[in-house]
Amino acid sequence: METPVSTYTSAARSFSTLVHVIHEDQWAGPGLGEWNLRSLVGHTSRALTTVASYLDTSAETVDIESPEDYYARAKASAIDPSGIAERGRRAGVELGADPAASVDTLVGAALTQLGSGEDRLIRVVGDLGIRLHSYLPTRTFELAVHSLDIAAAAGVPFTLPDDVLEETTVLAARIAVRIGAGATALGALTGRAPLPASFSVV
Repeated sequence: METPVSTYTSAARSFSTLVHVIHEDQWAGPGLGEWNLRSLVGHTSRALTTVASYLDTSAETVDIESPEDYYARAKASAIDPSGIAERGRRAGVELGADPAASVDTLVGAALTQLGSGEDRLIRVVGDLGIRLHSYLPTRTFELAVHSLDIAAAAGVPFTLPDDVLEETTVLAARIAVRIGAGATALGALTGRAPLPASFSVV
């Protein structure tokens, strides 16, 4: 039976496998936006390090009810894009001389600390409480979407595991509903109308 823990595990291992097929001369090449490929992989690896970090915390109240609530709050907040870009660059540098081996280490550390992943309250950015099983799908989402970005940038074939693709696509639809764009997304998915230019749920 698929759980938030098992799907996150699947996404993390899939990401690690993908990173191993990046050729050494591609790391400094284009990644996504202002990131080169190393920075894009570094940013994606934060979906591993944040889980490991937040597992050391605890919370007493539920401030964020669901994965879609997490993203709706993020979209509505005044997050500085330059800060996100810089953290991605730093994370890419921290991958060192052998980024693939470093990603393997980060995956192993995150999954070891996660263990069986018993659901409990943790604190995330903003010192807000959320259940682990509500937070993990947001990290699976990041691993999935950015793994596709990495594969496109590197020009390598890549297919997300079915459980990861299903959970991520369903979450994207739920985010669309949560931010008031559900009808727009549904119309596009059923061929009624194209999505507006630059439409995104995140």
